[in-house]
Amino acid sequence: METSSTPTRRTVLATAGAAAALAGCSNSGDGGGGGRTTPTPSAPATPAQSSPPASQPAHALAKTSDIPVGGGKIFADQKVVVTQPQAGTFKGFSAICTHQGCTVSSVSGGTINCPCHGSKYHVADASVAHGPATRPLPARQITVDKGSILLP
Repeated sequence: METSSTPTRRTVLATAGAAAALAGCSNSGDGGGGGRTTPTPSAPATPAQSSPPASQPAHALAKTSDIPVGGGKIFADQKVVVTQPQAGTFKGFSAICTHQGCTVSSVSGGTINCPCHGSKYHVADASVAHGPATRPLPARQITVDKGSILLP
């Protein structure tokens, strides 16, 4: 089925998720320079692509002290949740619920919580703690540098 020129929420979320997955796969280094700034001829940009290239500088999300031990913080604009399951261990996950695409809204009681249908994910590995979701939240690459949490 053809879609109109105005993308639907599902199209935007799918495109953002695909771009995030590609960015996480293509930038396995430490976030330093030397990356490409233009698409390769074998991977032309599509009109729906709105994410910056993966070679952009890392974006500082928060200070490590902003993320509570045993909890986490949601960065809705970046669609990422950062957790600290144990002191000094930081994890990044997608903030998009795998059940029906809602953005998770809180981190409490050791779980990442979706407001739409009650799905809950463990802060340690984003596995499902309570359904209806059946799949874990996908991992998102984050780095910790000098007390800051960065999103490449």
